[in-house]
Amino acid sequence: MINDSERAAFEAGIKLGALYHQWVGTPVSIETAEYIEAAIENSVKLQPGVKKITARIDRSLIQPNSYGYSEIAGTMLDIVVETEIGGANCKAKLKKVDDYPLMEIIEIGR
Repeated sequence: MINDSERAAFEAGIKLGALYHQWVGTPVSIETAEYIEAAIENSVKLQPGVKKITARIDRSLIQPNSYGYSEIAGTMLDIVVETEIGGANCKAKLKKVDDYPLMEIIEIGR
């Protein structure tokens, strides 16, 4: 049997992994980045256990191709998700660390 803290951490990890694979490759431009950030936040908020999410796309990494857009790469994403299960919560993030989109737990509490 797992406890609420373990479940909150699991849920945070699942949310980050799923959104990473869902959004990487999505067409993006400087003009549409804010809409994609909002879509990420609004879709993840619907899922069980999500207390809060913030999604940011690093606009400095958006390099338009000859058609005027780029594609989201994992290194462009800066996401923080907070989950709450029972009396426990978890805060986890996805952020570029040394040119790698690293997912990690920031804190777990009750």
